[in-house]
Amino acid sequence: MYNHLSEQYRKEYGTLQEVDLNVYKNIIGSRKVEEIKKLAELLYEKKWTHVNSTFAGGGVAEMLKSVVPIARGLGIDCTWYCIEGSEDFYSVTKRFHNIIQGLDQKFTLEDLLDLYINTNRKNFEDNRIISDFTVVHDPQPCASVVHGHYEGKMVWRCHIDTSNANELIWNFLLPYINNYDGVIFSHKDFVRGGIKKPVYQITPAIDPLQPKNKLRTRKQALNTLSDLLNKHNIDPERPIVLAVSRYDVHKNQKTIIEAFKQFKKENGKLNPILIMVGNLASDDPEGLEMYQKMLKQIDGDKDIYPLLNIENNDESIGSLMKLADVFVHISTKEGFGLVVTEAMWQGTPVIGSNVGGIRLQVINDKTGYLVNPYRVGRIKTFLHYILSNKDEKERLGYHAVEHVRENFLITRLVRRYLILMRFMLGIDFPYFRI
Repeated sequence: MYNHLSEQYRKEYGTLQEVDLNVYKNIIGSRKVEEIKKLAELLYEKKWTHVNSTFAGGGVAEMLKSVVPIARGLGIDCTWYCIEGSEDFYSVTKRFHNIIQGLDQKFTLEDLLDLYINTNRKNFEDNRIISDFTVVHDPQPCASVVHGHYEGKMVWRCHIDTSNANELIWNFLLPYINNYDGVIFSHKDFVRGGIKKPVYQITPAIDPLQPKNKLRTRKQALNTLSDLLNKHNIDPERPIVLAVSRYDVHKNQKTIIEAFKQFKKENGKLNPILIMVGNLASDDPEGLEMYQKMLKQIDGDKDIYPLLNIENNDESIGSLMKLADVFVHISTKEGFGLVVTEAMWQGTPVIGSNVGGIRLQVINDKTGYLVNPYRVGRIKTFLHYILSNKDEKERLGYHAVEHVRENFLITRLVRRYLILMRFMLGIDFPYFRI
């Protein structure tokens, strides 16, 4: 399975081009660029490997698509591998994901032994990863630390909230987790008990040079979206409420639809529309089912536009975030919520749920507003406030951009990884634990 990964990577993203960090100078400043280069000097030609479960779809893949070329541009031999599995394997690991985040779903001994463990083992039957520093992402390949063949320092990077993980699943994963040299979480509150290895905090980030995240004017956004808006008969001059995420039970699209319908009924003069955009990821077999449930709830409402796998996806989503008057993301569980980061980077205020990594991004009355994910009344209140006050919308949007620039751009993520890599390899010993 691993034998074909380099070919698969080239098919998905082209050859592994190096990225010169200088291209970020105008965004983060020369001083920060030079600091990152200095960190990388003693890591020249060191091998840095990433392992996850999909090359496309979801925040992990998007981040790695930028991290790998940046690292290579810094002179580090950085590689990205992806385990392969059957549809049943991804179905089981999706259930793991849900159970870890608090949903009550069933699993069997066959799921654990025949699908999960065997898939991790089979990916390494004829393959060995020799690397100075390896980052294994999320539950899907977690067991490969024992059933695979690795050489070098290894950390498990958990992108989800495990604080209330199902005890049986957590106890199943815990021995694997404790075989790593360290564990990375996005937030200190996500750490469940039983971890006996050092724990570190690294927040996710977006790449401002990727098509989705390039800063654009309203005119540029409208030009990009011309065909999409015409195809779905969307009027961009009406107030736009935007929601972008996987179609997933934790993303809580049901409450967004309910809140919008009530808000529209009570504020007819504002004449708002709701645009909901979602993509299906290869490691998420439940997405289409959730999309069908959402369509049933929308029930033909002509002011709600549910879009799936739109053309020119990244440019279109970035442009929609620029056009939107407010972005709503009220997940019930959220490891971080990169879509929140993306919307804020385009200068759009966010109504976000007071959970997970969203709390690190949305600062009440500064970059947006935090709400309980089921408080329809509060969501309606903030929708009305933002859509009725242009000056406040612009104030919130300005602070949102600067908050992302300082804390959640890909260059900061790379910097944190380099500090950890230096620490793990014994080059220096900064205080870096959660």
